[in-house]
Amino acid sequence: MSDTSPTRRSGPGAGSGSLAGRVRPDSFGADPTGERLARIRRSPQFRDGAFRNEAPVGAATPTSPLRMARDFLRRADRLRRRPTAAPPLERPAFAPAPGAAGPEPASGLRLTWLGHATVLAEIDGHRVLFDPVWGERCSPVGFAGPRRLHPAPLPLTELGRLDAVVISHDHYDHLDMPTVKALIATGAPFAVPLGVGAHLEHWGVPADRITELDWWESTTAGELTLTATPGQHFCGRGMRNTGLTLWASWAVTGPRHRVFHSGDTGYFPGFARIGAELGPFDATMMQIGAYSSEYWPDIHMTPEEGVRAHRDLAGPDGEPGVLLPIHWGTFNLALHPWDEPAERTVAACERDGVRVVVPRPGASFEPATPPPSDTWWRTIARPAPVPAPEPRATPAPGTLPAPKPTGAVGD
Repeated sequence: MSDTSPTRRSGPGAGSGSLAGRVRPDSFGADPTGERLARIRRSPQFRDGAFRNEAPVGAATPTSPLRMARDFLRRADRLRRRPTAAPPLERPAFAPAPGAAGPEPASGLRLTWLGHATVLAEIDGHRVLFDPVWGERCSPVGFAGPRRLHPAPLPLTELGRLDAVVISHDHYDHLDMPTVKALIATGAPFAVPLGVGAHLEHWGVPADRITELDWWESTTAGELTLTATPGQHFCGRGMRNTGLTLWASWAVTGPRHRVFHSGDTGYFPGFARIGAELGPFDATMMQIGAYSSEYWPDIHMTPEEGVRAHRDLAGPDGEPGVLLPIHWGTFNLALHPWDEPAERTVAACERDGVRVVVPRPGASFEPATPPPSDTWWRTIARPAPVPAPEPRATPAPGTLPAPKPTGAVGD
């Protein structure tokens, strides 16, 4: 994969000895400069000083933070946002035991869900890692922020060969600085949306291993074609959102198979175009969690919208492949119950006749031969609170009916 000659961050505040360097953790990354910034400004998605969605998206009202804090702190709801125990893990098929390599996928395509939006796709002899996050928290600091509800299913060192690392956008639950630094040793190239390369280069990824793409641009990794496709979201890592990094979904096409990774996105008509131009897909990895119809309705899909997008991606005449739900179960990022994304996704797929696999973290499957249904999450989901019975009105004195005589007709 090739790069666009990005430059290292420079200028006031770039040095670690400056005030900005002391108060701004490295995990915030770096702002694009030089030719990287010039290319951003030439993008059709860059308007009025920032990257924009194809259509305006809804935003929370000024009073939303107060209402949101109240809703987050409500005890009964807060308890349901966590499972009763850590989700059960499985060893991936490609690494069944430490130091052991598993067999290649018989069909040529195998997906392994490693938690949240992290998926390893083994496709036509190549291995692509999407949105790798091994960190304990998705946060710029190690002592605060959403914490894992389960460990990573296996150490990074046991991943094996990687032909490409693909990043959808720069939010902390999709782009994790310690993970990126660890992946430098693999020698794998990175494919990222415009601007995100500034973070990677700041963290030590060699510039010649970073390819930054605008929507509908492609690069290759071996026999695979990786295409950055549109999404409906936003980006930013610092204390201010500069709007200088793009977000994307991704289509990966091999000689025999095609897969799609949604990244984070709201539902939008662009899925139909992606399906028409690049689909149908053997499998899609669809964001179905961390939604809120009240606070961020346009930037994260509900489960039903995720299933609808999956169907759109088949194109006008194609047959939908297998849906792998992602972006749920690992971090508590929204107000809905922990298990709700899985339950609603399965229900929507059953209603629409869509094949779905909801694996345990670490589990692998081949879309050509999906495993039997496994509702593993139900064993550790907290039940919904039972509503208290409404109090019965107490009759006023003297209004009680007179007792019937014993043996009266009608007893």
